[in-house]
Amino acid sequence: MNKIFTKLIEKRGFNSDFLHPKYENLAAPSTLPGVDKAVARIQKAIENHDKIIIYGDYDADGVTASALMEHALLLSGVKPENLAIMLPDRFADGYGMSPRLIKEAEKQGTKLVITVDCGSRNHAIIDELNTLQIDTIVTDHHETDDQMPAALAALNPKRKDSPTPALENLAGVGVAFKLAQALVEAKLIPAGQEKWLLDLVLIGTICDSMLLTGENRILCYYGLKVLAKTRRPGLIELMRRAGVKTISSDAIGFQIGPRINAAGRLDTADISLNLLRTYSPTKAATLAIQLEDLNKKRRTEQNLAIREIKERGLQPGPVIIETGKWHEGIVGIVAGRLVEDFAKPAFVFTETENGIFKGSGRSFGDFDLAKALSHVKDIIIGGGGHASAAGVRVDRKDLYAFREKIHAYYDSLNLKDQTKYLKKSPDLTLDDFSDLTLDLLDELATLEPYGPGNEEPIFRLRNVKISKVTRMGSDQNHLRLDLTDKNSKPFKLVAFFAPEKWLSLTPDAEIEPLITLVRNEFQGITSIEARLLDIDFPH
Repeated sequence: MNKIFTKLIEKRGFNSDFLHPKYENLAAPSTLPGVDKAVARIQKAIENHDKIIIYGDYDADGVTASALMEHALLLSGVKPENLAIMLPDRFADGYGMSPRLIKEAEKQGTKLVITVDCGSRNHAIIDELNTLQIDTIVTDHHETDDQMPAALAALNPKRKDSPTPALENLAGVGVAFKLAQALVEAKLIPAGQEKWLLDLVLIGTICDSMLLTGENRILCYYGLKVLAKTRRPGLIELMRRAGVKTISSDAIGFQIGPRINAAGRLDTADISLNLLRTYSPTKAATLAIQLEDLNKKRRTEQNLAIREIKERGLQPGPVIIETGKWHEGIVGIVAGRLVEDFAKPAFVFTETENGIFKGSGRSFGDFDLAKALSHVKDIIIGGGGHASAAGVRVDRKDLYAFREKIHAYYDSLNLKDQTKYLKKSPDLTLDDFSDLTLDLLDELATLEPYGPGNEEPIFRLRNVKISKVTRMGSDQNHLRLDLTDKNSKPFKLVAFFAPEKWLSLTPDAEIEPLITLVRNEFQGITSIEARLLDIDFPH
């Protein structure tokens, strides 16, 4: 075992269960209250040939959960003609169960609605479905009210009346998978077949930034293996066009996920859903091209919005709150970029229609967006989400009051040194390059996938000098540093979109870079190099 890897797992306290998780150690699906009722109702639906609508969400978690639930129900014996999926339109419906569902359910003669990644706060819609004698099974992972809606079964590990701490970090697709596991236990799905759903669980969990410990560690560890040999032509084609060569958290977070999300942001999430559902290679290729084009458009629009905000300057206050006329599908990404660039929580709003502003928030540290929106619930039209990501709608006349109350709420918390949550902290400091080998990369790969709770290892390099500085790219804004250690052993670092202070570095300068390690393949030669995260300068 490489010395660096040995020190790393000792420092992080990783045991055998983490390094080599066992599938059989997944929590029993019965751990989740309501599972038995849900399974019984699905069994009844199969016997009676009931029409079923799966109602999802338009982000990667909701789309993967919708595809997973359909796959699980088909495996259980539900006939394709009795099954439909409905996703909300980000622009017409917003988040959660739409009133359009009522009309669609009546039109189709639906007897059962199963939600994924939503439904916990849609009391009125579920009440109306009940009056029409349409049953609802909710599977969700969002924060709940004190009282759950009157669904036949409400599967949510965060429900306040019967929380399930062991499962509280599941994504929406993870909760849907627990129901699939229960269908296996009920012998409706052949044992082992549910494992082929884990490629979807992996993508949805990583894209929703869930903690990758406990239950999620097991699900995503095996999800990597399943995605590497996925049977879904859509995913195969998407990865091919995105240039994914190695299945990793980076590939999912920066290549696969953004393309799946691009459809719901700029068009309709049905494009991504159909990509995950299709078994036609021809259709998969067509849909993958559409997603590629939408993702390019998404990048262009978000960059224009960020440039506009920076050029006009931020509004003062402890929380960034910016408004403009941008595509509403990109405001969440823009808010995230502002957090990265200015180290403050951020809300970004765009006017949709009739003076209504739709916004998205991103946060970090101790500033909980869900609690912040609850604090201002008297002046918003609606909103909700997680501690670190949330959506909100505000009337134009209330925007000033929203800004003032959010700032006052932040100040009332007396938060100290929040930027510490954004700083990169090294796992280990290395004094030479002798143990930076390809074997180390192989061992580090066993820790994948990386994410919250299992961050990619960061190393500080000490006692190194720059031997060569190379600016790269058409705009000369990428950087390669050739380094030598105290023994004159060479090593390469690369930084994309490097800040100007890095680009002005000169040879012979002494630095202490913070890096992550990557495998570089060029002209048939494989080598180890690093991505530059930050630079400290020794005194």
